[in-house]
Amino acid sequence: MKKNIGRYLFGSVFILAGISHFTMPEFFLIIMPPLLPYPLALVYISGLAEIVLGGALCFKKFESKAALGLIFLLIAVFPANIYMALSEAVQNQLNTPAVVAWLRLPLQGVFIGFANYFRK
Repeated sequence: MKKNIGRYLFGSVFILAGISHFTMPEFFLIIMPPLLPYPLALVYISGLAEIVLGGALCFKKFESKAALGLIFLLIAVFPANIYMALSEAVQNQLNTPAVVAWLRLPLQGVFIGFANYFRK
C-alpha cells in the first residue's frame, strides 16, 4: 500500500515538473548549458519524457521500466543542474542563492535512489 502511494506521489512530481517545461520554458532555457544544440526542443523533449515516465510509473505494469527511464532522464538532465551550480550569472538571473543551486546536485541522487526503489 505504501509503495503504491509512493509511486503515485513520485510519478505526480514528474508529471508536474514535465508540465512546467511547457508552461515555464524560460526557466529551463536559462539553466540549459550553452553547448547543447536546440535548447528549446530539449526542454520540450525532457518535459514530455517526465510526463510520460511519471505517468507510466503510476501503473504497476510499467513501474520498473518507467523507473529505469526516470533514472536515465535524471542522469541526462544532470548537466543543467551542474551548469546552474557553476554559473553565477544563471543564479543571478533566476534569483537563486548559490547554496540552493548546489543543493540541487545531491537532490538528483536522492531522486535516482527513489526511482531505483521502484525498479524492484
